[in-house]
Amino acid sequence: MPTVICKDNEPFDILLKRFKKKCEKAAVLSEIKKHQAYEKPSVRRKREDNASRRKMLKAQRKMQRYMK
Repeated sequence: MPTVICKDNEPFDILLKRFKKKCEKAAVLSEIKKHQAYEKPSVRRKREDNASRRKMLKAQRKMQRYMK
C-alpha cells in the first residue's frame, strides 16, 4: 500500500493528489478490478498473449526509430 508523508503546512488536496499518483503507479486499482470477477484461464492466457505481443511491437518500433 502506498504511503504519503505530510510536509509542513501542506494542503490536503495536494497530499491527496500525490497519494492518487502513487496508487496509480503501484497499480492498486487495476489489481482490485482484476480480482473482482473470475476470469477463465483461456481468457487470461489470451489477454496476457496480447499484452506481450503489444510490448514486443512497441520495442520493435522503438528500435527502428533508433536505427534510422
